Amino acid sequence: QLQLVESGGGLVQSGESLKLSCTASGSGIRFEEVAIGWFRQAPGKEREGVSCISNLSGRTRYIDSVKDRFTLSRDSGKRTVYLRMDMLEPEDTGVYFCAMQPLPNYTPCTISRSDYNSWGRGTQVTISS
Repeated sequence: QLQLVESGGGLVQSGESLKLSCTASGSGIRFEEVAIGWFRQAPGKEREGVSCISNLSGRTRYIDSVKDRFTLSRDSGKRTVYLRMDMLEPEDTGVYFCAMQPLPNYTPCTISRSDYNSWGRGTQVTISS
């Protein structure tokens, strides 16, 4: 079983950038064989999917509101997935979580919360206007 830990959150101003990390530990499944998804939850709102990166192929998927601003990448040697967030807006404020989606090799990932397990505890991202 893999455990995931998020880091990199903080308080920045509108238009600035942050880079979040999701690092895996544990054994039982190879990090390269899982897709990683990022989700966020704003105060009083449901947790929503933001982006995901597939296993092996590294294919990524984003929701419309973050396309061209957020970029996912993965470093299998460090067992880490990075979410680079540029041109941040106050609407991006929330707790950001990563989670794991076991998939057959080269299968595209999804951004549906119910498809994921092994959630991290989250990292707070706050954007001031």
